[in-house]
Amino acid sequence: MTIDFYDVKTRKHIALPDKDVVKGKFKTAAGRIVFGLRGRTTDGRILTKFVSEEDWQRMNVAQESR
Repeated sequence: MTIDFYDVKTRKHIALPDKDVVKGKFKTAAGRIVFGLRGRTTDGRILTKFVSEEDWQRMNVAQESR
């Protein structure tokens, strides 16, 4: 399975395989928690995609460790 990300640098959509994607929780400056996915491109850049909490929980990918 693949997950679609938008690459701002190349201005294109990129489909990354699940093995290159991790999910994580991010805390905003206001203290709010947002949910997202991070993927790594073949050239090593990190792409982030924000998703709803329901989608985040359904994703069958590794969780980011901090």
